[in-house]
Amino acid sequence: MTRANKIAGVDEVGRGCLAGPVFSAAVILNKNINTKDIKDSKKTSFKKRIILSEYIKKNSTFAIGFATVKEIDRINILNASLLSMQRALGKLKNNPSLVYIDGPFAPKNLKIKCKTVIKGDEKFKCIAAASIVAKVARDLFMIKLAKKYTEYGWNKNFGYGTAYHLLALKKYGITQHHRKKFAPIHNMLMSIKRETQFS
Repeated sequence: MTRANKIAGVDEVGRGCLAGPVFSAAVILNKNINTKDIKDSKKTSFKKRIILSEYIKKNSTFAIGFATVKEIDRINILNASLLSMQRALGKLKNNPSLVYIDGPFAPKNLKIKCKTVIKGDEKFKCIAAASIVAKVARDLFMIKLAKKYTEYGWNKNFGYGTAYHLLALKKYGITQHHRKKFAPIHNMLMSIKRETQFS
């Protein structure tokens, strides 16, 4: 495959979570890969995503990047998402000639030609593949983290604000892996601060 034919897809996962990093993947699919079952990660089951992710990684050039909770709190979730995309692209072994990025925003100062695509994971297989690889990488990270923080159910909710997760927050409090600037966490911190001031 010549550089002229190398098109990468980029997508991120975890923007709406209350806990954990935001992950991105950049994927250049091999020419002969079977893309029949590759679709938006949100439309596939956990077990199916695991299988697809392994298949994609064996039949592509890929890289994964992430931005930490501290970075999310410092620069906001949008900029942290773009940073994770930039890191994924920066780790690709082969430079693509064109990058399709899911959503309306692209990282600044990229030296690669890129196009943003609304609902790109429904329109381009390379973006859908990136969404699967990123989703599986993040899910497995949160499952591993859940072994230490068993109370929050991260092995099932992956850090999203489910009813179970919110109840656990009220019962057990906030961890270092929670995003302090996100509304539910921020409101809890402000409430604790007010109680401390007037106690």
